[in-house]
Amino acid sequence: MAELQLVDVSIRDGNQSLWGAVGLRTAHIVQIAPVLDRVGFRALDFASSTHMGVAVRTHRENPWERIRLTSTAMPNTRLQFIGTGMRFISWDRAHPDLIQLVYDRLVLNGMTRFIVLDPTHDAEAMLESARMVRKAGGEEVVAALTFTISDFHDDAFYAGLARRLAESADIDRFYVKDPAGLLSTERAATLLPAVLAAIGGKPLELHSHCTLGQSQLTYPVAASRGVAVLHVACGALADGTSLPDAEQTVANLRELGHRVDVDDRALALAAGYFTAVARAEGLPAGTPQRYDAAFLRHQLAGGVMTTTRRQLAELGLEDRFDAVIDEVDRVRAELGQPIMVTPFPQMVCSQALANVIGPERYATVPDQVIRYLLGTFGRPTAPVDPDVADRILSSARAKELADEPPPPSVTELRAQIQGQLGRRIDDEELLLRATMPGDQVDAMLATGPARRQYDPSIAGVRRLLSELRTRPPFTELTITTADLSLALRRHDRSR
Repeated sequence: MAELQLVDVSIRDGNQSLWGAVGLRTAHIVQIAPVLDRVGFRALDFASSTHMGVAVRTHRENPWERIRLTSTAMPNTRLQFIGTGMRFISWDRAHPDLIQLVYDRLVLNGMTRFIVLDPTHDAEAMLESARMVRKAGGEEVVAALTFTISDFHDDAFYAGLARRLAESADIDRFYVKDPAGLLSTERAATLLPAVLAAIGGKPLELHSHCTLGQSQLTYPVAASRGVAVLHVACGALADGTSLPDAEQTVANLRELGHRVDVDDRALALAAGYFTAVARAEGLPAGTPQRYDAAFLRHQLAGGVMTTTRRQLAELGLEDRFDAVIDEVDRVRAELGQPIMVTPFPQMVCSQALANVIGPERYATVPDQVIRYLLGTFGRPTAPVDPDVADRILSSARAKELADEPPPPSVTELRAQIQGQLGRRIDDEELLLRATMPGDQVDAMLATGPARRQYDPSIAGVRRLLSELRTRPPFTELTITTADLSLALRRHDRSR
């Protein structure tokens, strides 16, 4: 039987899948980082440009500081960053100089493992990203084979792509990325051996979401077919639309005779911590999923589902969720069956939402969908519906976007931004200001360093005390819970 390693995805993908990428703050992460470092994970799926943007926009926290603090607290575990081609935070295509600077700063701040992914499976684009990572000093480069179901994406397709990438010394490992949880036990039994045969002895990993309830069954099959690493999540950040529960996965693998060398006590502490955070912050815990054949059509990953629900709730249109999901299937077919991995799910969902709530279908078309039809993100897997293409590309906005200048270089961005601010800025601030609204970066800088301590057992009391500062003055307050009694009295300094 095999010896298996684990990659924990709680902080990045679990947080995105179940909590819309906004659930965890720097204090949450830094508090548990030393425990995670003791578990024995091969790596920690830590960040993407999306999560870095959320840190600034939602929590007013510096994402570079977060990486530095966590890297210091976890000297024995690789921190992983997942990139999706020539973009950073913004959906807009960036200049190669800017992407190189992103990788340079990530490595300097402690990121050592990188996923290279192209949403159209463009091997040359993936190899270019790998070369950039290696130039920056990245230690481990993992090529993503993003799994989907279509007439085009058969075992031979994935084996051919893997074989082409495996020729490069800049690619160290591979992983099958199954963002919608579509990989069945039957397909895993043929796909995984085909990929392993093509990659010439380089290790293969599996990352499969629980969205359809299949991954818990697929993981043992993967272990028996030569996969070296399985991706898991801890406590409340496992299951649901996230990834399989780490503790249960370890127990299942050991029951089948495999060896998994992890610190069980540290793993239990990490799982308990994330569950406590969920309770303290009022966040949902992942639960086992029922099989839903509709996912075989729309193929939406967990994070996109959560984000779509949140957007509808903000509009007061929660009851339109099923209609939007049905429209996703129709839009995806009309746009040439793009593989549902960032940024395509966001594009398809945005268009589906606009079609459902608008006066008519395609009356409103997001700029990124127009850019997709203009070829900015590569060639579609299948032909785009000609009527839809004609309607979109004949619009005045499409003509404007077709004449867009190329993205500015780092030198041009620095001169422009520093001229606006009237001061010099470092590379990290430059990368944020180049890809985010300036007022959001200003608010982050004004807030100062992030908190570094967090105790879920007193989070509710801390939140109450913070809210009391906005209430009218009081002379006495008593708080009583099952395990706490707290009396507060205002001191009259005039006596």
